[in-house]
Amino acid sequence: MKSLIFPFLAVIASAADPYVISDILTANTLANSRSTDWKPGQGITLEVSGMDWLPDGRLAVALRKGEVWLLGNVHTEKASDVTYKLFASGLHEPLGLRCEGKDLLITQRSELTRLRDVNGDDQADEYLTDASGWGVSGAYHGYAYGPKQDGQGQDWMALNVDMGDHSDNKRGWRGWAVVKGKDGNILPMAAGLRSPCGLGANREGDMFCVDQQGTWVPATPVFHLRKGIFMLNQEGLPSQNLPGSPLKLPEKLPNGVPYPEALRSVPQMVPPAVWLPYNKAGRSGTDIVLCNAKGRFGPYDGQLFVAEFTDAKINRVFLEKVDGEYQGAVFPFVGGFASGIVRLSMSAEGQLFVGMTSRGWSSLGTRAYGLQRVKWNGVSDFAIKEMRALPDGFELTFTEPVDAKSATNTKSYSMTSYTYLYSGAYGSDEIDTKTLAVTSATINEANTQVRLKVSGLRPIYVHELQATGIRSASGQPLKSPAAYYTLNRIPTK
Repeated sequence: MKSLIFPFLAVIASAADPYVISDILTANTLANSRSTDWKPGQGITLEVSGMDWLPDGRLAVALRKGEVWLLGNVHTEKASDVTYKLFASGLHEPLGLRCEGKDLLITQRSELTRLRDVNGDDQADEYLTDASGWGVSGAYHGYAYGPKQDGQGQDWMALNVDMGDHSDNKRGWRGWAVVKGKDGNILPMAAGLRSPCGLGANREGDMFCVDQQGTWVPATPVFHLRKGIFMLNQEGLPSQNLPGSPLKLPEKLPNGVPYPEALRSVPQMVPPAVWLPYNKAGRSGTDIVLCNAKGRFGPYDGQLFVAEFTDAKINRVFLEKVDGEYQGAVFPFVGGFASGIVRLSMSAEGQLFVGMTSRGWSSLGTRAYGLQRVKWNGVSDFAIKEMRALPDGFELTFTEPVDAKSATNTKSYSMTSYTYLYSGAYGSDEIDTKTLAVTSATINEANTQVRLKVSGLRPIYVHELQATGIRSASGQPLKSPAAYYTLNRIPTK
C-alpha cells in the first residue's frame, strides 16, 4: 500500500484570499494517529469517491478501491488530531455514499448496499442489498453513482453508459437516472446521460445531475432531473423498450444539427439548467453540493457548487425559474486543488470538504488523490453574486457596492451568445456565435445591482458576459469578470 503523510494542515491559499484551501490528508505515515487500527508505516490510497456526515459529526469517506473509513476531528488545525477507523471493505468501486442515521448507503457497480453496524464497534457487520435492478457488464466505465436524496425523500442514482471492451448498453438502464423503489427494485426516471458523476438537490429539494462532455454531449451540462425526460446521450435508449420505462422516443432522432433545432424536434428532450462551456468553465464536471452554510461560507447560500475534475476547481451556479423551468448562470469560483475533484460535502460548521482522485486520468492537480477543506475567512470577494434574465437583458447583483461610473458605462461589458452542434461526435465547438450589443446600463440606489439592456437575446443559447470594466466602490476589479448564462427562456415580464 502507498504510505501517507499527515503534517499540520498546510494552508494552500494566502490569508488574504476569501477562501482558503487546507490539506486534511496528503501522504506518508500515521505514526501520530490516535486510531487503534493503525501502526507506524501503514497507509491508505485515499481516492475519495463518496462523503457524508454521521450524526456524531464524523466524516464517512468511501474510497474508489472498495473501502469505507470514518474520520473524526476533521475540522482540526492539527492533522495528528484526526482519527481514522476502517468501517467496511471489499466493495466493488463504490462511487457514492449517504448516511441514513447510523447506516451507510453505498452505490456499488451492481447495487445500492446498506452497511450496518449492529454491535456499535464502528465496523460494518451487515452488507445488505438495499436496491438493485440495473445491468452490469465487464466494461471498465460501467459506473454507478449516488445515492443522493431529494426533498421528497427519494434516493436517486445515476448510471454511466458502458464504454470500452465488453460494453453492453442494451443491458437495463445504462445512461439513466433511477430512484430506489419501496420493494428494493429501482424505478427508471430519466434517460440520456453519458457519465453522470454528480448528483445533488437544491434548496427546494429538486434533484440535479452533472454530466460530462463526450459522445452526444457537446459540453458539460447540469440537468434538473424528473420523470419522463430525455437529456442528450442516445447510447442507453434501448432500455426505453423495457417494462417500466417512463418515456418512448421516436425511432429517428436528430444528429448533426444545432442544439436548438434538436430540442424543437423531440418533445421529450429538455435543455440543461446550465451549460458549463468547455475550457472556460470546465471539462469534466463531477459533483454538486448546495451551499447551506447560513452565511458561514460567504454570500452564496442557496447556490450550487459544481466540482470540476480535469481543471481541479469548483464553479458556482446561480439558478432561477422562468416559466416554471430552471435556468441560470455559471461563475468561476475556487481553483488550485491538489487533484481531480470527485466529491464535495458541506459540513454543519459551514466548511466545504473536497475529495479527490486522479485515477490515472489527466488533472491539473499535482497529486494522485487527497482530501482538502475550504474555509471562508470572513472577507467577501468582489464578484457577481447573481445574474437574472429580463425580457430585454439581464440584472446583475454584486457582493458589494460598485463604482457607479464604471457600472453605468456600457463599454465595461461585452456579451456573445452561442450554441453547440448536437451529434454523436465527441463534444462540440461553440457554433453560431454572435456579438450582442449592451445598449444601456442602469444602477440601483444602493449601487449593488445593474440592469443591462442587451439587443438580440436568443432562447436556448448560452449568453457569455465579460464585465472587465467594472470596479467596486473601493476600486477593485471583479474576482472573475466572466459569467455564462444559459437562456432557455426569455422572460415575458
